[in-house]
Amino acid sequence: MNFKQYFPILEWLPRYNSDFFKGDLVAGLTVGVMLIPQGMAYAMLAGMPPIYGLYASIIPLILYAIFGTSRQLAVGPVAMVALLIAAGVGTIAETGSIEFVGLAILLALMVGIIQLLMGFFKLGFLVNFLSHPVIAGFTSAAALIIGFSQLKHLLGINIPRSNHIHEIIGNAFSNLDAVNIQTFTIGIVAIGLILLVKKIKLPIPGPLLAVVFGILTVWILGWHEEGVKIVGEVPKGLPAFGIPNLNFEDVKALLPIAFTISFISFMESIAVAKAIQSKHKNYQIVPNQELIALGMANIGGAFFQSFPTTGGFSRTAVNDQTGAKTGMASIFSAALIALTLLFLTPLFYYLPNAILASVIMVAVFGLIDFKEAKHLWHTDRGDFLMMLATFLGTLTLGIEEGILIGVVLSLALIIFRTTQPHTAVLGKIPGKPHYKNTDRFDHLEVREDILIFRFDARLYFANVSFFKEKIETEILNKGKALKLFILDADSMNGVDSSGVHAMEEMIEFCHDRNVQFKFVGVKGPIRDILHRADVVDKIGEDKFFFRIQHAVDFFDKKTDHRYHEYALQTNEDE
Repeated sequence: MNFKQYFPILEWLPRYNSDFFKGDLVAGLTVGVMLIPQGMAYAMLAGMPPIYGLYASIIPLILYAIFGTSRQLAVGPVAMVALLIAAGVGTIAETGSIEFVGLAILLALMVGIIQLLMGFFKLGFLVNFLSHPVIAGFTSAAALIIGFSQLKHLLGINIPRSNHIHEIIGNAFSNLDAVNIQTFTIGIVAIGLILLVKKIKLPIPGPLLAVVFGILTVWILGWHEEGVKIVGEVPKGLPAFGIPNLNFEDVKALLPIAFTISFISFMESIAVAKAIQSKHKNYQIVPNQELIALGMANIGGAFFQSFPTTGGFSRTAVNDQTGAKTGMASIFSAALIALTLLFLTPLFYYLPNAILASVIMVAVFGLIDFKEAKHLWHTDRGDFLMMLATFLGTLTLGIEEGILIGVVLSLALIIFRTTQPHTAVLGKIPGKPHYKNTDRFDHLEVREDILIFRFDARLYFANVSFFKEKIETEILNKGKALKLFILDADSMNGVDSSGVHAMEEMIEFCHDRNVQFKFVGVKGPIRDILHRADVVDKIGEDKFFFRIQHAVDFFDKKTDHRYHEYALQTNEDE
């Protein structure tokens, strides 16, 4: 058994040195400082007391460092997962209640088990069923919902929780007369401060400066006595070990959101992990091992009061930029969070909720992908419409419904593109033995007595009807002058039994019209299937050619049989 495969820490830890230590220490402490306000903010977004954001920033980080294949990925609470927690658990229990917290911790265990099983059974490929336009549409819509959901903390007003943006905005406008000016002032200044620090690239994290500003403002001016809501008493000490309450009814109710978080969190994590790895190239990202690592992080975290976590974009980028070399950086971040829980929690008593809201809003509005929408509009209108449908569906119907729309649209796109693949009628380039698509190139030689048809996909049960209809239409359009039909199979990478039957039917269709049928560029695996199905024996070896020109020349009797035998031999040796 290769232990390094399942414990990637064994790959880099034996070679750990002082250079690695310096980079990891700086990066780990920097990310840890970022994680304090972010963790508390995302816990609040998830509908839990802020302290649980710090609880979720210890054990998961350590476990990922042991099992993860990325050296720079920063695991912990993230906005998207926090919103999904609020949306899913919020339908079962009252936000912020003891029951809600217990269900969120149980959800972490369920997500961890699902991801672990997916990793062991190598099911990481399943996330490919969500196309990039769908992910971009869902992420952009979710970012808007997350951002506007913080208006109640930014404005200091009471807005009922909702996953529908029109309801959030409507409720906000109807309560504008109740806005707390001090709360709004703190929030707006904090947003400006975070953006300013980001623009001028100060070495100190903007969210941390916003936290310091908010605490000092409320403490000095006493604004908490004028309606500014603050975090208040933050429990001191490390998270206690506890077994999540396993209730069958709760598990059943949480299962849909657990699967949703499992997929979404893995996609978010693997995307940023691959992006960072491409800059280093001294290690490999193994998707299925990443699932195992995230699964272990969530399972272990659930026993220490953590809600579901995953790899985050912003913290991973900072982790990389500040010099992280190995997973030890995550361990240093976890150590800093632990020290904060042990000694520094009283400092957060005067922290305004508006500050945490500002941290969330700045983070999530950066996820709105305008560039992708513009790119798709110019390059692929179909993908643009799919992104738009997912975006609007998520905004108007809700988070879970938006994901479902995205999955359905992705599957529909796969089915559509495989059932109606690209085909082409080919013509000859004058003076050359090469053939191109007649719809794309002008001045091609197209003979009335020859039809050359290319099918650019695997031929299987779902597209055989399309295959037959296209060929029959093209043959009938040629009329009685047609004497030779050539199927260019160079772009076909597979065929099933239905596909074989379709080929036999087309051969018979041509035979009934006194049209010769020739194969060109048939790949080895397809040729083997045609041999086993006796198609080759029925029509003869002389119907198979390596190149289109070989088939045309043989039809015109311009070459002798030795040339044709050479073509067959070349085809067999392919």
